[in-house]
Amino acid sequence: MAIKTKLCLTIFLFFLLALLCSNLVTAREDEDPKVTTCKDHCEVEHQYDEEDKRICKEECEDYIKKKQERQTHKEREEKEQEKEQEQEEDENPYVFENNDFETKIDTEDGRVLILNKFHEKSKLLKNIENYGLAVLEIKANAFLSPHHYDSEAILFNIKGKGIIGLVAEDRTERFNLVEGDIIRVQAGTPMYLVNRDENEELLIAAFHMPPSSDSAPVNLEPFFGPPGRNPDSVLTAFSSKVLQAAFKSSRGELETVLDEQKKERIFKIAKEDVRELAHQRKISLWPFGVLFKGPFNILSNKPTFSNQFGSLYEVGPLQEKTGLEGLNLMLSFANINKGSMSTIHYNTNANKIALVVGGEGDLEMACPHTPSSSSNSKQKRSSISYHNINAKLRPGTVFVVPAGHPFVNIASKENNLSIVCFEVNAQRNKKLAYAGKNNIVSALDKTAKEVAFDLAAEKVDEIFERKEEFFFPYDDNEERKEERGRAFV
Repeated sequence: MAIKTKLCLTIFLFFLLALLCSNLVTAREDEDPKVTTCKDHCEVEHQYDEEDKRICKEECEDYIKKKQERQTHKEREEKEQEKEQEQEEDENPYVFENNDFETKIDTEDGRVLILNKFHEKSKLLKNIENYGLAVLEIKANAFLSPHHYDSEAILFNIKGKGIIGLVAEDRTERFNLVEGDIIRVQAGTPMYLVNRDENEELLIAAFHMPPSSDSAPVNLEPFFGPPGRNPDSVLTAFSSKVLQAAFKSSRGELETVLDEQKKERIFKIAKEDVRELAHQRKISLWPFGVLFKGPFNILSNKPTFSNQFGSLYEVGPLQEKTGLEGLNLMLSFANINKGSMSTIHYNTNANKIALVVGGEGDLEMACPHTPSSSSNSKQKRSSISYHNINAKLRPGTVFVVPAGHPFVNIASKENNLSIVCFEVNAQRNKKLAYAGKNNIVSALDKTAKEVAFDLAAEKVDEIFERKEEFFFPYDDNEERKEERGRAFV
């Protein structure tokens, strides 16, 4: 027993010594260097006989084996934790794909997809929790039944030719819609939509807002009045006695009316009905005048920025006759030509909710937050680290850019990239760019510029200034003139 204790103590001491000088020992090809070192010490210990040496060597193998197992287990746990952290950080709280949409209506002739409750994906999006986005897909000669929402909506006609009917107390006003049209629908206003094209699909984005600042977040639940299926009419929620009293009709008469329509909420109608609805009635301006403002086409506006690489159209709350008067909202439409990019820029006040409507490309955004860092933490001090939030963009992708977050959109080499954006909190908002004509770096006074960059102001301007404004060519294969490997992190 004393010999065994002495052997263990000797092995432990030799092992500590081996850790200090293992890099000086030549390892055998078939053994761990630490095992080899330990065995060598067993061999040269003069007080050991052959049996002691054998036991010593076995103890060496056993000791190191167990230590390696503990180390392997520890490394495995660390890797699993790192993997979990990477998976959490890989989740992009700012980008929504097709599987993030909820299908509210799905028929052979069209669909209604909704995206709301943004904050449920991440607490970082709590500042837009009151808003929602719907995408309406209506096939040729199809009709979306009359319905209303308890939220205010701004409709943008992405593609196709449509008809919208807006119902007042005493009449309906109809407007024909074309690509680029914007129309505002007040909360509670019954409306219907028709695709008046015989071939092309009608695609509309509907941005929903609470009707007042103290209203609850929107839920995008439509209320259908006329009969139909999926969903039923709101009238079916009332008792038979209430309906008979309200409409002064017998139960049988009510059942005939409310049960007659068996079609779903989006369905094809006869071409002559489409033509009749597309015929806009002339409305007298007296005594009541026009009840609803007709559509405003954003493409009829002069673009805010435009060159050979792209165009940006904007409609803001201060522009008259757009339907956005009084709303703290800006609607923009960007078309970035293939092989081009926007500048790196950010909104000073507005939070951008963007829907890709055409082409493919990429998004990159600088963000000081990640899903893991957004949770509450008791840690009082931390270093600032900016993360590259990036995503592939394709039709149907939605991405959110909070105010103050610099970002860039890049079009693929094969297709133009088209994006419609709803920018909330748009009053007094400015778009500030880091590169190109009128960028914020070049706008710095000379002394501040030289102190900040520790370079001559002329050298700084040489990098940040360029003749183009807002849209530039993009070449991801272009070789930099400076030595490769230098980059800002």
